Amino acid sequence: MKKALCVLMVLVILGSGVLFAAGQKESGLTKVGIVNLPPEESGYRQANVEAMNSVFSTANGYDAKQTNTGDNSEQIAAAKGYIRDGVDYLLISAANASGWDDTLKAAKAAGIKVILFDRAIDTDESNFQAALLSDMAYEGKKAVEWVLSLGLDPINLILIRGQMGSAAEIGRSAAVLDAAKAKKLNIVADGTGGDSWSLDEARKIVEAAIAAGKNFNVIYAENDGMAQGAVQALEAAGISHGQNGKVKIIGFDFNRFALRNVQAGYWDADMQCNPRQAAEISRWIKSGKLPSGIIYQEELLFTTSTITDADIENWGINADPGKGVITR
Repeated sequence: MKKALCVLMVLVILGSGVLFAAGQKESGLTKVGIVNLPPEESGYRQANVEAMNSVFSTANGYDAKQTNTGDNSEQIAAAKGYIRDGVDYLLISAANASGWDDTLKAAKAAGIKVILFDRAIDTDESNFQAALLSDMAYEGKKAVEWVLSLGLDPINLILIRGQMGSAAEIGRSAAVLDAAKAKKLNIVADGTGGDSWSLDEARKIVEAAIAAGKNFNVIYAENDGMAQGAVQALEAAGISHGQNGKVKIIGFDFNRFALRNVQAGYWDADMQCNPRQAAEISRWIKSGKLPSGIIYQEELLFTTSTITDADIENWGINADPGKGVITR
């Protein structure tokens, strides 16, 4: 009797599992696992996270979960969890560009399509299906071209980096380091806002440079929050900045407050990093035709002399998260 009951219970459990799996399949929802950075990192990341939540919703036909952490090992653990869950698509914006090979290969072996967004991963392109990326090296190149165009002689620059080892930091720093190596500019202070791209840490870098008597005329901050922290240090020390000031300021990301600062002449320039990858990736998925390899987004640079109200309305972060992207 007990044996018969056990067999019956096993059959019920197995049957329930089959019904559950069938129910998932019949729901018609596409399962998506999203590995992203935390919204607290920056205004850019907040907009990016919100876009992912808005686009990959049940109403839009998705069963999606998003993990937000700036720790690479935690990101990898989350990705492995999504692989075990049997998602259809795995979307990744990596905290660090290295260390992902085994995870990506496991996803590929499980038949899961991997799409990178925003940040590149240092891996063979065969380990992911497609990527819609911010071209960080291009951003750095455009920003440094602007710095060199200022006609300052000499150019004494404070470099404020983001999270060391991230694709954003590597790309945005590379052009500065190359220009310094070529004797086109001098890096008089070099620091980082840490893993959180901290405004406070950026302010401390500039405060230390001022206290040490460093002579500088450009601040190159690798996101808008850190640029704001740098400006706070200048203002506290009574050092002029912006259009008619001693120190030229450039930030990255196109936060609305930053673009308004550029327009007002408090800052001199801002380099775009577009957070709106979600809508484009969703179009790829729904079309059933994912591109192969890497696609880079078009990114702009605005200065005090070029920016308009329309630019701020069209491109300022926290605009419509469902808006598509221009690619190049």
